[in-house]
This record gives sequence, C-alpha cells and structure tokens, in this order.
Amino acid sequence: MTGPQNDLDQLSFPDRTAAKPVEFKMGKYKWELLVLLWVAFFLNQADRQIFGVVLPMIKADLHLTDGELGLISSTLVWTYGALVVVAGFIGDRFSRRNIIGICLLLWSIATLTTGLCTTLIQFIFLRGIATGGGEAFYAPAANALITEQYRQKRSFALSVHQSAVYIGIILSAVIAGAIAERYGWRASFYSFGGFGIITAIILFIRIRKDIPVIQVNRIGISKSAGVILRKPTFIFLSLAFAAVVFVNVGYLTWMPSLLVEKFDLSLSSAGFSSMFYHHIGAFTGVIIGGLIADRLTKWDRKHRLTVQAIALLIGTPFIYWMGAATNERMTYIALFFFGLAKGAYDSNIFAALFEIVPSRIRSSASGIMLMFAFITGATSPYLLGILKPTLGLSAGLSWLWVMYLLGGALLLIAMLFTFGRDMISDKNDHTFERA
Repeated sequence: MTGPQNDLDQLSFPDRTAAKPVEFKMGKYKWELLVLLWVAFFLNQADRQIFGVVLPMIKADLHLTDGELGLISSTLVWTYGALVVVAGFIGDRFSRRNIIGICLLLWSIATLTTGLCTTLIQFIFLRGIATGGGEAFYAPAANALITEQYRQKRSFALSVHQSAVYIGIILSAVIAGAIAERYGWRASFYSFGGFGIITAIILFIRIRKDIPVIQVNRIGISKSAGVILRKPTFIFLSLAFAAVVFVNVGYLTWMPSLLVEKFDLSLSSAGFSSMFYHHIGAFTGVIIGGLIADRLTKWDRKHRLTVQAIALLIGTPFIYWMGAATNERMTYIALFFFGLAKGAYDSNIFAALFEIVPSRIRSSASGIMLMFAFITGATSPYLLGILKPTLGLSAGLSWLWVMYLLGGALLLIAMLFTFGRDMISDKNDHTFERA
C-alpha cells in the first residue's frame, strides 16, 4: 500500500531511462563496496575516539587544562553538527564515491598531523575543525550510496555498516592505548591517520564512480529541504533519533565517571567496562535487528519502524537499571541489554528514513536529521553535569529512560498514523539494484 502522490514523490525520476546511469550489474562488487565503507566508517569513529584515550598523556606532556581539553572535544562536535547538513545537500549533487574518498583522505591527514600539535590552537584547528569537518561529510553520502545498491537487504547492509561504530569505539581504545603506552601519544595519531590515507587511496581505486542522481533533474536546496520537512514521518523519525542521541551522548560522557564513583574502579578499568559490554550488545543487536526488519518488511514496510519502536521500549528498563544497579555485575548486564536494544534501533535509522525519501534527496534528508540529533544530543552532558551535585549522577543517568520511552512512542505514532501516506513506492524510485 502506498500513499497518495505528493511533492516528495514528484522528485523521483520521470522514467526508467533517467535512472540507468546509476544502476550497476553487481555481484561480488557490492560486498567489496560494503567492506570498504565499513573500514572507512570504522576509521570515522576510531579517529574520533583516540583523543579521549590518550588525553591524560597529552595533558601531562603539553600542560593543557581540563577546560582547554574539553574545548578541543566540543569544537569537533560543533563543527560536525554545523557541517553535516551541508554535507547532506552536497551528497545529492556530486559523486558520492568522490565525497567519501575525499573526506576520508582529509580527516585522515588531519588525524595524522594532530600528532604534530604542540599548542591549543593547533589542536582546535586540526583535531576540532579539520577532523570534525572531514568526518561530517561521510555518513550522508555513505548511507545513501549503500542504499542505492541494496533493496531487499537494505536494513542488513546498513546494519553491517553501522556495526563499524561499535567495533571502532572498542578497538580504538585498545589499539590507541597500546600504541601510546609503547611509543607515545603522537604515534597513535600517526598510525590511525596513515592507515586512513592508505584506505582512501584503495577506495578511489576500487569503488566505481557513480553519477549523482540529482543531475537528471536538478532540485534547489530550499525546495529539497521544504519537501523533506513537510513529511510528518520525517519529523517523528528525527525526534525519536534525537531522543536516542540524547541518551547516548549522556551515557558516553558520564558512565565512566559513575563506575569510578560507585565502584571505586580505576579510570582505565571504568573506561573499558563502560564501553565494552554496551557495544558488544549493540553489535549483536544491530545485526539481529537488520535481519528481522528485512524479513518483516517483505509483508509491510512499516515494520522497520516497528523494530525500532520495540527496541527502544525494551531498552527503557535497562537504562534505568544501568544507573540504579548496586553492583558491577548487574550494571554490566544492564549495559549489555541497553546496547542490544540500541543496536536493534540503529539497524533501521536510515533504512526507515529512506522508505519515505527517494534516492535523489536521501543524502540531504540524512544531513538534516543528523544535524538536528547532534545539536539536541549535545545538551545531555551539560544537563547531567548541572544536575549532578543535587540529583546525583546515578539518578541522572537512570532517568534517561524517559527519552527512550518518548522515542518509542513517537515511532509508534508514525507507524500507525503517518507512514502509510508518506512512504514512496518502488515504481517511483528506480536507482536500486534488484537484489
């Protein structure tokens, strides 16, 4: 069942011949593409995390204050949030292969040269602006490119790609820490940056150059944005995503401190435990969620939202439990199942979005949604920090369950009342490979 024609459907290709330049007869190539993008996304996350891993060494070596170190990290988030919406619109107007390769090359060079920094200004420019700006251009183009090559297995392909986030966070902590302990903190930036440069070169050689789908019938940025924002389902999806990011950023920022305060763990032990159990659960959940969603959507495409809504509602009590648990074992169990739920939700972030947005403006839609979520989510650590002296960190993290409940409710509303008329029909979007 499809909804009535609207402005967004009218942005699809007028005929099948117009879409032929972006169709590929793919066999093994599509899996090679997915592997290369997985590695690129792994580096996207890993390069973002290694600063936190080696932060104590940088502080001791260069005598930077906590405020200055925090400013460096905040600059990256602000830069990412400001530019990701620009990246989305660009991703619909230029070759997505070229965008991915160039931004990977740029942020890898920035990561490598961060190892040369000796002053705060250098860190702000290379670590904050250059790295954050380069990384902002990856996700909109990459998710749109993957979706163009998959149809029946859309959620699974995007889930595999999303798993790079969790592996990147876990392995970057281990690898960067080991390199820094043996060779110094600068070597960590040299190693990850150098590997990224090599990956960018391979990517340019192996990934076929695509033709921007928007070239067929150019659409202005303001019109694209207006059409996207008039979709009620897009609003519900974006609000739910913002609620999830709000929880995630707060958890990533304050969970290590909670483990130190509550269970008297060392900083390194708390950092590992707070990330490992959660992201192992998330890795499991993202694969399971993607497989289930692809199977259910053979009957009804709204079930991508069903999987997301159920995942958030299941995760709600475990978020409360991770803050309220009175011993380490119970805390880690809660973190695992919280991660499992988040992974299942993550498996359909973009797969659900792309059910209502034709390929011609998918990168733009991704950029708008990411920008809104990052700007909203960035307030979470600040609010938890303000409430910490009175409410307490344990209670503050526990009450994040409210956001998952809200997100799940919003997705259910979209699934029941708006998705049916907002989704696009396959006949109006011909850029997919017949997988």
